[in-house]
Amino acid sequence: MGTKIPISVLVVIHTPDLRVLLLERADHPGFWQSVTGSVDGADEPLAETCRREVLEETGIDSAAHVLTDWQLQNRYEIYPHWRHRYPEGVTHNVEHVFGLMVPDAVPVTLAPREHLAFAWLPWQEAAGRCFSWSNAEAIRSLPARAAAW
Repeated sequence: MGTKIPISVLVVIHTPDLRVLLLERADHPGFWQSVTGSVDGADEPLAETCRREVLEETGIDSAAHVLTDWQLQNRYEIYPHWRHRYPEGVTHNVEHVFGLMVPDAVPVTLAPREHLAFAWLPWQEAAGRCFSWSNAEAIRSLPARAAAW
């Protein structure tokens, strides 16, 4: 069994006009998502997990942009074929949702072992392309969040 901690972040990277960056998973071609990743240790702050994962997966330095904790958590069952990454008996993960606003469709450098492709899409199209219900739901909340800015 693995040692992965069942606490993760989901980072919806978007522009002010609500275009969203999606990444195609290398281990599941055709599966598109926002940046995701687990904390590196029980003491790693969630914002630091976001910064690390965004940089690793996209090459984007989040320190130059606006990272916002959406104060949204999702608890979901870990797919059985990925449970070997976690300690024995762990079946659920808690995902913390963040947004990262960038000024425009900034350049992206993919981590080739993790992702095959990327796309900047209007929020509606991005939500429709996500394989994860929590990712799609987060993207669908963008217009209401933007109205509050």
